Amino acid sequence: MFGPGVPAILSVVPDTFTFAWIVAVLFAAAWLLDARGYAAGRTLAASTWGLFGLFWLTTVPYFAFEHQSYVESILALVGVPACIYVGYLLYDGRASLFTLTRAVSIMLFVYLPFETIPAFTLAGVAVPEPRRVLIEIVADQTGFLIDLLGYAPERVANYEGYDAAFAWTLEDGHRMRINVVLACTGLGSMAIFGGLVAAVDGPLDRKLRALAVSIPLIYVLNILRTTFITVVAGNQYMQWQPELVLAMFGATDPYRVSFLVSDRIISQLLAVVALIGITYLVARQLPELVVILEDVLYVLTGEEHDLTEALDLPREPTNR
Repeated sequence: MFGPGVPAILSVVPDTFTFAWIVAVLFAAAWLLDARGYAAGRTLAASTWGLFGLFWLTTVPYFAFEHQSYVESILALVGVPACIYVGYLLYDGRASLFTLTRAVSIMLFVYLPFETIPAFTLAGVAVPEPRRVLIEIVADQTGFLIDLLGYAPERVANYEGYDAAFAWTLEDGHRMRINVVLACTGLGSMAIFGGLVAAVDGPLDRKLRALAVSIPLIYVLNILRTTFITVVAGNQYMQWQPELVLAMFGATDPYRVSFLVSDRIISQLLAVVALIGITYLVARQLPELVVILEDVLYVLTGEEHDLTEALDLPREPTNR
């Protein structure tokens, strides 16, 4: 997982997904202890936030050098001190941060099964990996939109062996393969909103409305994103400033320029904007969510904020 030059401390931590499962279980344990009135819950939660910061530190080399994503690398780096600070604030008495702790635990429990559960056989019936099912569904729907746009790439296996890649043959004979992987499914964003909605105290009908606003919208926008990237990269439509783009991402293959521009720059920046907009729409349906958003802003700015007034949200009872 870790290459040369990575700090030695990172070589002793578990692999990424084992580490994430440990964090999820510890957050859940802290949540249960706190719910039963044990002071140890606060100590465990604060300590686990520090561990979560170390987790994000271990992901930086992957995002920076393998995934070649500036946006995700920066977010991972920011996550290190942010998590440590959340742990400090929680231990120091900011009890509202337990809601964020619950949210992160739920997010991990939603996301990690898709990354870690293998295929298995139950009562003689072969059950595929959850990741394969989701990836191939997204590939099917991406392929449907590509066909509607009048393109006809060949459907081939991706590097995991799933029926989830598109092969394009360029005019010069070069063959481009665009893979659909788990990161292309929108699962991470859906897990975030699922965790946020589930963690706050609010009426079930408002929670269901919040999920009805966020999950389908994320899914549809994600299919549009995968279609956009596949068509642009497969046809080399964004070969803009190739030398500069390759230097920015430490890449050497000129055929990757359109992919890097469409995915790593345009799509990831637009995804941040889209998530902010979806967060606002969800908060309109579930004002109780504001308690988490205000805590996040406090962690980032060190100042208290009244988002209910600032965003003109409905004044429903919150879980403060």
